Amino acid sequence: MSSLNALSVAIEAAERKRDAARTALQERQSAQRAAQAQMDQLQGYVLEMQNRWGAQEGLAVQPEVMHHQYQFMERLQHAIGLQTRMVADVDIRLETARQALLAAELRVTSLQKVVQARKRDLALAQMRREQKDTDERAAIQFFRRSFGLQLQEA
Repeated sequence: MSSLNALSVAIEAAERKRDAARTALQERQSAQRAAQAQMDQLQGYVLEMQNRWGAQEGLAVQPEVMHHQYQFMERLQHAIGLQTRMVADVDIRLETARQALLAAELRVTSLQKVVQARKRDLALAQMRREQKDTDERAAIQFFRRSFGLQLQEA
């Protein structure tokens, strides 16, 4: 029984780790959504700027304005590059969190199966003891009847 208590404590600890892993996964998913939303926003802004400047092709624009526009677009592209790396990093962390949660869930399940097997073994052992006791009582009764009958016959 003490082994079952020890396994019960191990299961509780594994469940706490699993719950922590689930929380970490949810945090990573939230971070991934936020990073992707920021990426989408940057890309949307690039498209908006390209559409705005593309619609003004026939317009005469001062060279300084064009220079600033190109610099701004370069900065946007740089920010998109940084954000792309950020999204990739968050994706890696998200996958790591998924794997950690999977491992924690497998640990809990494994421990629960061990407990079930131990309980089944204990129940089987108890059933065998009871059967042995029953068999012994039946044998004693059989011998008593047998010797009792022989004594009466003699």
